[in-house]
Amino acid sequence: MGIAQVHSNAQLGTTFKILLPRTLDGAPELPPFVDGTLPPGDGYSVLLAEDEDVVLSMGVEILEGLGYTVLAADSPAAALRLAGEHDGHIDLLITDVIMPGMNGRELAERMQALRPAIKVLYISGYPADFISDRAVLSDGVHFLQKPFSLRSLALQVHAALEDPGHVLAAPAKEIV
Repeated sequence: MGIAQVHSNAQLGTTFKILLPRTLDGAPELPPFVDGTLPPGDGYSVLLAEDEDVVLSMGVEILEGLGYTVLAADSPAAALRLAGEHDGHIDLLITDVIMPGMNGRELAERMQALRPAIKVLYISGYPADFISDRAVLSDGVHFLQKPFSLRSLALQVHAALEDPGHVLAAPAKEIV
């Protein structure tokens, strides 16, 4: 699609050249979101549970900028309270894995009682294998490691929302 060149010299400084085609006619069609666009959040509602203020405010800003309706909670208890009080739907819980008082998996399990169809995206500063080795998360969950970029957050949120099999399983009911 184009070429970016960078030339740097300690005495002269840095020069950037970006060469783009005059037209996109004949350009190959890219799969969705590979071309640099980000999936929109139109119509989706997200509950973000994060105990780090900077990550919480950044996450809210990014998600709202993408068009999501965002409920922000600085603790698992606040997330459960918001989910119980909110009249509208909540499509996705984005939760830090390690938080004081309750981990992200426990929060997701409790959230299931309030919102059975909610989907979950886990975020953590710890690598996924570290967390799964300690049985905090099982394999196959949607996971994003901090720090994350705007693009990686947008794509992971989209993937979690669009995954038809990614709803917390309801507890088995005993047949009498």
